[in-house]
Amino acid sequence: MKTVQDLLQAKGSDIWSVAPDTSVFAALELMAEKGIGAVLVLDGASVAGILSERDYARQVILKGKASKETLVGEIMTTELYVVAPERTVEECMELMTERRIRHLPVVVGDRLDGLLSIGDIVKAVISEKQDQIEQLETYITRG
Repeated sequence: MKTVQDLLQAKGSDIWSVAPDTSVFAALELMAEKGIGAVLVLDGASVAGILSERDYARQVILKGKASKETLVGEIMTTELYVVAPERTVEECMELMTERRIRHLPVVVGDRLDGLLSIGDIVKAVISEKQDQIEQLETYITRG
């Protein structure tokens, strides 16, 4: 059973972040440049929140705000769910489904270790199921 640590080792632990006083526009530019759907918001070394495309759509576009004048800290999601590296992929999927979230920061003590997306989790589950199918097929053909 794969763990969060396994995923981070395979995917890498690059963390893209902005500060709360960054403009939403600058955060969106970073997200577009890196091809990601969310950035962590760090206040110094501590995680203050997360800014996702969903936050932008609901808190800027729908409210008629300007992304160059709105600060990330004004619209970020501050209620975060985090996971430890030893959690399993299945536990992450349950948490993400139950809480209707798409991103999970990985934290060890006070240290941020990485960020997993729902895409990372789904990819890992599919890979694990494919491995199980191949093992069963091998077992059946040899049996």
